[in-house]
Amino acid sequence: MSHIVSVIVHTPAHSGLVDVLSYASEEVLPPGTLVRVPLGKRELLGVVWDATHLDDVATSKDASEKSTDKTELALRPIASVLEGIAPLNTHWCDLVRFAAHYYQRSVGEVALAALPNQLRELSAEQWTRRLTRKSKAADSHSTVEALPVPVSTPEQAQVLENISSHKGPFLLFGNTGSGKTEVYLRAAQSQLAKDASAQILVMVPEINLTPQLESRFRERFAPQWGDDCVVAMHSNLTPAQRLKNWLAAHKGQARIVLGTRMAVFASMPHLQLIVVDEEHDPSYKQQEGARYSARDLAIYRGQLEKAKVILGSATPSLESWHHSRPATDTTQSGRYMRLHMPSRVGDGALPFVRRVDMNHQPKKTVFSSQLLDAMRERVTRGEQILVLLNRRGYAPVLHCPDCDWKSQCPHCSAFRVFHKLDRTLRCHHCSFTQSVPRACPACGNADIQPLGRGTEQLEEHLGKLLSDVRRTDGEPLRISRIDADSTRLKGELERQLAEVHAGAVDVLVGTQMIAKGHDFRKVSLVAALNPDGALFSSDFRAPERLFSLLMQAAGRAGRDAQMQRISPCEMWVQTFHPQHPLFEALKQHDYPAFAAQQLGERQQAQLPPFSFQALVRAEARNQAAAQAYLNAMREEGAGLAETLQIDIYPAVPMAMQRLANVERAQMLIECQSRKALQQFLSIWHPQVHALRAEHRQIIRWAIDVDPLAI
Repeated sequence: MSHIVSVIVHTPAHSGLVDVLSYASEEVLPPGTLVRVPLGKRELLGVVWDATHLDDVATSKDASEKSTDKTELALRPIASVLEGIAPLNTHWCDLVRFAAHYYQRSVGEVALAALPNQLRELSAEQWTRRLTRKSKAADSHSTVEALPVPVSTPEQAQVLENISSHKGPFLLFGNTGSGKTEVYLRAAQSQLAKDASAQILVMVPEINLTPQLESRFRERFAPQWGDDCVVAMHSNLTPAQRLKNWLAAHKGQARIVLGTRMAVFASMPHLQLIVVDEEHDPSYKQQEGARYSARDLAIYRGQLEKAKVILGSATPSLESWHHSRPATDTTQSGRYMRLHMPSRVGDGALPFVRRVDMNHQPKKTVFSSQLLDAMRERVTRGEQILVLLNRRGYAPVLHCPDCDWKSQCPHCSAFRVFHKLDRTLRCHHCSFTQSVPRACPACGNADIQPLGRGTEQLEEHLGKLLSDVRRTDGEPLRISRIDADSTRLKGELERQLAEVHAGAVDVLVGTQMIAKGHDFRKVSLVAALNPDGALFSSDFRAPERLFSLLMQAAGRAGRDAQMQRISPCEMWVQTFHPQHPLFEALKQHDYPAFAAQQLGERQQAQLPPFSFQALVRAEARNQAAAQAYLNAMREEGAGLAETLQIDIYPAVPMAMQRLANVERAQMLIECQSRKALQQFLSIWHPQVHALRAEHRQIIRWAIDVDPLAI
């Protein structure tokens, strides 16, 4: 007997194809079963879906027509079922369904993108061979020696007590160096002690933070649970590694899954604890395809699976801060319980913040004389220095002083960055690269000069300024640079970080890559150069990002309490606006004061979290076509928007108007009610599909719900 089953596949965005397809099957297949199905001349991976959720189905027919026609059509049979893989559970399917609906994407796109590539690429025969080859049981033996567990501080013990006795979600507001990672470890240990089959999901914002945290978890849990108890999930894994780790989590063999934002969709049938470390980081927001927030989906997944959720940060996002309440104050409202750890482990102190007024320095000064003297003193004592400049390359622009030519990228609304090491001009947006011209292309002047500074230039400049300084062993000091350019090769980041931890580097120059999550024990001085740009940005979130970056960078100093007793740590900030409220709050390490000031401004302007936004972006070969399409969409939704009290602003060019020869425009949608905004989008989104046929010049368009950059 043939059965009709509904299957979701990865259909192209805005293709007009139905999201849930019907196939014939000789057996009844439960929802969540992985199958291979024919579509046209191809064979695709699909997931058997619950057909009762008709909101997932985007068809031109109504549901009644669909149900009667099913029996009349000759349905194509399912090609094969992926044997040896249990169906994805109901909670996972519900998470995918919610993410697709909330972020206005197809269910198939979200679900299939969350699965390993090799599941989509391997044929049934290849999968059978792989299953046979990997059928032996996982080895639970550990090669890691058990290390002594540190004694928890009173603050950590109180936080763990609150986590144990309340259901959460929790916002762990702990200063840098207060031992948040130890709280994560002990909370995970507590869950495993209650239930040996429990699984824990730990998320970090960036791949470069994964090895250090993975090492901590493996040292703690591998001696008892085996080497395979911790698996990683991030985009740097090979397809085979990602499939192996995904299967270990799906089968319940992996106790702890540690990964970046993609890990929020990991199939974990026994999930009981979710940790989102550095929850404020914008990297948790996907910027391509389904533009989901992994932090927000972690909260929703915790509700679905009745798992506890811990959001940890020294500088929480203003949204999380606004939605939290202190654990000691039951009179305040808030969806999250705020747990505070203000003290550093080992009685260490936060760095003393010194502001250098660059208005009183000679013109074109890079390092003030006071900062240079402090750096010399630290190096001669065997201490390390971290210099932060969030701009890579040698100089942002190459220009001609005679005719004012600049190294504009011919394909983007941006300048090509001068890289001195390989003598190239490189666009950091479209990767267009050319050799540095011998003379100005416009006027022939041979004296073209760099304008501005990047980390490459800082490294060179410091080498000259500190050439007379010697290490404690009499050797010349060593300056190293960590940014996206210096760590392009595989394993290079790990190698350079190992050198810093070993004390082989005296001065580390870098971008935001070095400012968060790293436990540099010998760093006693942090210098932040040129942070003023974000103070006057058109993006209302720029001050929040700057404060977070500077607080996180400051936290790299003074993590060794014993060294601090001998040499108190410092952070130097060189700025032209030393009296700005942001730097005042930074000097006091007073995040609550900064948050109160920013939230006050946002409430007056009715900006998130006091309102809700969606951003519609369109790309075309010319700007007029992109804006015309968005404005047509605006007119289409005008009546519904007025009814639901939603503001749709006219289309404008994006901040970077042209990228890789494609013109980009955006249109902001804003509302005081999240429910009303979602209602509008769910009705309006399908309606504007038809407009695409009238605007042939549009290359692509997308809706970004809860955007982080406008």
